[in-house]
Amino acid sequence: MMEKRKRGGEENADASFAAFGLDPRLLQGIAKQKFSLPTLVQAKAIPLALEGKDILGVLLALLTISRSLLSEKQDIIVSTPSRALMHINISKSLTSQLTYLVIDEADLVLSYGYEDDLQGVSKALPKGLQTFLMSATLTAEVETIKSLFCRNPAILRLEEDVEAEGEGVTQYCVKCSEDEKFLLLYVIFKLKLIKGKTIIFVGDIDRGYRVKLFLEQFGIRSCVLNSELPVNSRLHVVEEFNKSAYEIIIASDENEQAEPEPTPKPKKKKKTRNRKDKEYGVSRGLDFKNLACVLNFDLPTTSRSYTHRIGRTARAHKNGISLSFVIPTHLFGKHKPTTHPTCANDEKTLQRIRKSQAKLGREIKPYVFDMTQVDAFRYRMDDALRAVTKVAVREARMRELRVELVKSERLKRHFEENPGDLLALRHDGETGRVRVQAHLRHVPEYLLPRGGKSGVLKPGAGAVGHVGLRKVRENRIRKARQKKSGRGTARTGRDPVKMYRGGKR
Repeated sequence: MMEKRKRGGEENADASFAAFGLDPRLLQGIAKQKFSLPTLVQAKAIPLALEGKDILGVLLALLTISRSLLSEKQDIIVSTPSRALMHINISKSLTSQLTYLVIDEADLVLSYGYEDDLQGVSKALPKGLQTFLMSATLTAEVETIKSLFCRNPAILRLEEDVEAEGEGVTQYCVKCSEDEKFLLLYVIFKLKLIKGKTIIFVGDIDRGYRVKLFLEQFGIRSCVLNSELPVNSRLHVVEEFNKSAYEIIIASDENEQAEPEPTPKPKKKKKTRNRKDKEYGVSRGLDFKNLACVLNFDLPTTSRSYTHRIGRTARAHKNGISLSFVIPTHLFGKHKPTTHPTCANDEKTLQRIRKSQAKLGREIKPYVFDMTQVDAFRYRMDDALRAVTKVAVREARMRELRVELVKSERLKRHFEENPGDLLALRHDGETGRVRVQAHLRHVPEYLLPRGGKSGVLKPGAGAVGHVGLRKVRENRIRKARQKKSGRGTARTGRDPVKMYRGGKR
């Protein structure tokens, strides 16, 4: 077994794609993609691959663990392990001409429940197959996969230059109470303290919709990356985000597992789980382009997940920031409507994160707010937060699922044959939407700090934002009463004798 170690700072300056002796068509495609030099992984793995050796690459590309990584190309089969095994069982000749096998994110494949599928695939593969395993870490799971697919592999342990990797990310954290999370979120986006595209990480899907509905109260647009939605819908959300169709995306990393805590946690009652995509993951696998900020609204439960989250920004030698909200232990559970169970151990998790980042030569700095100015916005935050109830969150999720159901390609044929079903689905009762309070969309000038005024008002605009002084009559009963209140009043006070006009009959 051959082992090689190389740090990013010692990268061979003479390495180039042309030096590998690749097919001219590949070199032409690489040039079109504007890739000038190979990465450290490519520089070390490609020569070994051309020698025909099995490779176990750490820190790195075909079985892929996520359907969000799939694409179709000629002569290349890209599939999840379960789907690959299904097609192998249907057509035994599928693997007869197979020459190469690549397993991406090998450290996560088994954790997603693909062990039986991988064993089935390994039994159907021909002898002499060249295998590539790509993984971020060397774990027991990777050793298991290596024993199934590899024979005396060359192992590449590649470490990027930690200083170069972390210099583009500036990390901040804020210690605040549970309701102050929403207050700071409102101030940050309404006063545009963070410019550019932002991804907000939350604890679960319900939390994501609560944040979305909360921001809607102030006219701040955002979208939720929901694991319950079809894969194509999620990919479309990411594509539109990359095209800057919107600047805020809300996501949850539901596959992360908590690190072991010294104190045992009380057992929770079993709850029915919604059917969510087990392959769904945001901190790894999805490609967000030109992301300016990662905002950890709910702190991740592991330092490893934190590293993957902040790795979404400052890519390709660009700069970015990460901001994490941390709930001190003595403030947890003080505001029941906004409490989230994963925040109970925020301080312990932050200590582990600080240690892991310190080993990489990074520092998490405090992000200081002038709370005397921020508190001026608290009453508006309270108004918006009261409107976002559990019922409103549930109905928002149901409404989005219904919309996706109507748009589903698989159901189009059924609805063509049964138009009554589509009619019933589209008119399946009105879901109670959150009443958006118009006055919250505008920030009155007296609330703005001197430094933040230019961030909200357009250049040359000195007018105070609209603040409604009268109650908006949105209730249908109140509207009807107001409409009928004037009926019959036109005739009162008129003298019938004076109004009589005599004439010939």
